Amino acid sequence: MSHNSFGHLFRLTTFGESHGPAIGCVVDGCPPMLPLTEADIQQWLDKRRPGQSRFTTQRREPDTVRILSGVFPDEASGQQVTTGTPICLLIENVDQRSKDYSDIKDKFRPGHADFTYLEKYGIRDYRGGGRSSARETASRVAAGAVARKVIPQVSIRGALVQVGPHGIDRDNWDWEEVERNPFFCPDAQAAAKWEGYLDSVRKSGSSCGAVIEIIASGAPAGWGAPVYGKIDQEITSALMSINAVKGVEMGAGFASAAWSGEQNADEMRMENGAPVFTSNHAGGVLGGISTGQDIVARFAVKPTSSILAARQTVTRDGEETEIATKGRHDPCVGIRAVPVGEAMVAIVLADQFLRHRGQVG
Repeated sequence: MSHNSFGHLFRLTTFGESHGPAIGCVVDGCPPMLPLTEADIQQWLDKRRPGQSRFTTQRREPDTVRILSGVFPDEASGQQVTTGTPICLLIENVDQRSKDYSDIKDKFRPGHADFTYLEKYGIRDYRGGGRSSARETASRVAAGAVARKVIPQVSIRGALVQVGPHGIDRDNWDWEEVERNPFFCPDAQAAAKWEGYLDSVRKSGSSCGAVIEIIASGAPAGWGAPVYGKIDQEITSALMSINAVKGVEMGAGFASAAWSGEQNADEMRMENGAPVFTSNHAGGVLGGISTGQDIVARFAVKPTSSILAARQTVTRDGEETEIATKGRHDPCVGIRAVPVGEAMVAIVLADQFLRHRGQVG
C-alpha cells in the first residue's frame, strides 16, 4: 500500500492497523532543539481518546504514546529536545475485540471502505477496518503535537458547530465552553440539546454526521504559494484525508456562491500604519497565501458506517444479504474528529512555515 505519507519539508508517515498490536507514525523534517516530551504529545491524544463519554465508542484505549527516536537530553537547557532526525511515535492497541467482526468478515458494510479496499488490494482486514479505521487518526494527533512545537506562535483550535441537522448559535460562541462539554461545542445551549438528540441516535442503533470548524490564529501574512502550494488547497487536502470526511470549505465557503461581489469582498482600511481587513469571508487566505487573519476551515463528517440497524448489502461471493454491525462504535464520529482536524491543520502550517522560511528566509 502506497500513499501513507503527507507533507513536504515537515512530513508525516503513519503505520499500523485498528486491531494490530500498535499504531504510530514517523515525523520527518522536524527542526532540531525543540523541547519535546511524551507529556507534550499525550495532552492532545487525551482529547481524542475513546471511551470518555457515552457519546463516543466505549473501546478503552489509553492511547499512551512512546517516543522511540528523534530526541535527546540537552545539557545546556536540561530539557529533552528534538535532534532533527526522524521522530518515531508508537501507540499500542490494548482493547481490541476482533470477535465483534467475525459475523461480517465476508459482508460489505454500506458506506464503509470494505468493498473498495478489497477491490483494490484483493485482501482486507475486516477487524475494524484495518488502515481505513478512524483508529489511524490517533497517529495524526500525535504528529500534530510535534507540528505545534514548530509553530508556537500559531494557536489552532477546533469546535463542533453542527451535529446531525442541529447547528450552534454563533452569538453564543464561547471558547471556554468547548472544554466544559463532551462535544467540543462552543455553545452551551446547543450542547445541552445535543445530549438528548445523540442519546436517541445511540439507543436506536443508528449514527449521525457533524460539522467541525478549525481556526488558526497567529499565522503571519505570506505563507503559502499562489499555484500548486496554496495554503487553503493543502488544508483542504489534509482535512479531506481524515476518515469519513465528505466536504471541506474555507472561510464563507459554499455560502459565498449565493452572495454578490460586494457582499463577499473583504474590504481593507489602514490602521496604525498597516492595512487591516474589515471582514474575513476568505478564511484568512487570498491567492493561496495567508493574509495574517485567522485561517478558518470547516469540514463535514458523514454518519458512522458501522450501525446496529440492518441494511441491505452483498457478500464478497456476490450473494445478497443484510448486515447489522455489532461492537463499540461512535454514534457520531465527528465528535472525536475535532482534535484530528486541529492536528492536520497544524501539520500543514508547520510544513508551510518551513517552506516559506526556506524560500524567502
